[in-house]
Amino acid sequence: MTPVFTVDPRSGVPLYLQLIEQVKRAVALGTLIPGEQLPTVKALALDLTINPNTVARVYRELERDGVIETSPGRGSFVRPNGEPGARRTADDVAERSFAEAVREARALGLQRPDVEALIGRLLDRWYPLADEEPKT
Repeated sequence: MTPVFTVDPRSGVPLYLQLIEQVKRAVALGTLIPGEQLPTVKALALDLTINPNTVARVYRELERDGVIETSPGRGSFVRPNGEPGARRTADDVAERSFAEAVREARALGLQRPDVEALIGRLLDRWYPLADEEPKT
């Protein structure tokens, strides 16, 4: 089942970037599986009530990034996981999330050593040494 995509024109983030992020996240999480067809440009534009050129731009950038492949007359499909784009997609999604968290920490006035300590604690929690169990 194809995930439902949404955009928020008031978020301050360009619509095409919101949509790119959602597609990459869906691929990284396996919500969109390799070989799955994406909605047509026209159908997605109508669904989101945005300009079809915006969706076409999203699909072009996703194809350039190796996330999808487009076949004229057939549509756009998620690339197989074996492609280098799948790992890069997960990295892109994680990097954006980390960047947002670091920006938030800075906005809250945390200093770099505090952020590094916090990240260290979180890494220890979620990536324990081999002889430890994860702490939840």
